[in-house]
Amino acid sequence: MKIIMLGAPGAGKGTQAKLIAEKYGIPHISTGDIFRANIKDGTQLGREAKEYMDKGLLVPDELTVKILLDRVAKEDCKDGYVLDGFPRTIPQAKVLDAALCEIGDQVDFAVNVDVPDENIIRRMGGRRACLACGATYHTEYIPPKSEGICDVCGKQLVLRDDDKPETVKNRLDVYHKQTQPLIDFYQEKGILKGVDGTVPMDDVFAAITAILG
Repeated sequence: MKIIMLGAPGAGKGTQAKLIAEKYGIPHISTGDIFRANIKDGTQLGREAKEYMDKGLLVPDELTVKILLDRVAKEDCKDGYVLDGFPRTIPQAKVLDAALCEIGDQVDFAVNVDVPDENIIRRMGGRRACLACGATYHTEYIPPKSEGICDVCGKQLVLRDDDKPETVKNRLDVYHKQTQPLIDFYQEKGILKGVDGTVPMDDVFAAITAILG
């Protein structure tokens, strides 16, 4: 079972991807993680990717797909995998499709975790982080025992720049422009499945497992 997770930043697709991986015994594959692993291990593909990253450039789609195919060829992916964070654009999706087709493979499901922008802005704006120990909270869903203070180490909690409303809005604008067209792309291929991401996390997961079987 090969699954692609879709959804805006902050929609919770990463959390759902981990839950899916755990339930079905398949790897949760994040492109960021496999880039870091290849660079750390000093592989040829990792060295190529690092050249672009060191210059502040995006890694080309073809190289990203090569690194991805190298990962999904490993033994732990024989029963499938969950892709999180790739593809992000139509060209990436087409390159991935063509590469999978060459090895007689294809994506089975594209699961879209659908959450309106205003919910995401509120959700991410409520996040708080402890820069000292890395603990994370949410003013509404997981509040600290004392407002603004980390339960773990007692340091001050902060709203990260990434979670500020203006930053989130910019990220959502990029998402709607570049990534949302993937929803139409996978709809046309007949593999798109949508779930309501505004309900509690367990209910989102139940809806996904009902689709995957």
